[in-house]
Amino acid sequence: MLIIGIDPGISGSICFFLDGKILEVLEMPTMAEGKKNKKQINGSQIYNEINRVINKIQNQEVRVVIEQVSAMPGQGVTSMFNFGQSFGILKGICSAMKLPMYFVRPAKWKKYFNLINSEKDASRTKAIEIFPYFSQELSKKKDANKADAILIASFYNETYKIDS
Repeated sequence: MLIIGIDPGISGSICFFLDGKILEVLEMPTMAEGKKNKKQINGSQIYNEINRVINKIQNQEVRVVIEQVSAMPGQGVTSMFNFGQSFGILKGICSAMKLPMYFVRPAKWKKYFNLINSEKDASRTKAIEIFPYFSQELSKKKDANKADAILIASFYNETYKIDS
């Protein structure tokens, strides 16, 4: 089964996870928006990347697992709107591709990996512990979002096997 774990948002990541192994992890594809060159997620590129991997592995059941995000205290209205827009784009792409979607709250997958109340970088350390063969791809602090996507996919793989 191909599991696509997604940490949504501009700085998020997409993990392609096949039969308990990481195939690849991409930083969220983005593009410039408007006169100020602010970033927005690139829906076309996301579609292309998901389609490319699905076509490459062929005849695999696919599950998309997206972190269920919500407004956070202290975040500005504009940034929350952009975050919600990114989340909606991801849902729209998966719906259009007729891919089954599952949503997992951050607290649920983080509790499973004992990451509640830990630093953001702790997910990177945990992903390296579980998948040492992928440690080179997680060598920078900014790779914490890749680690989140990996752990979201791994969480689904380990906890929802009944579903397959």
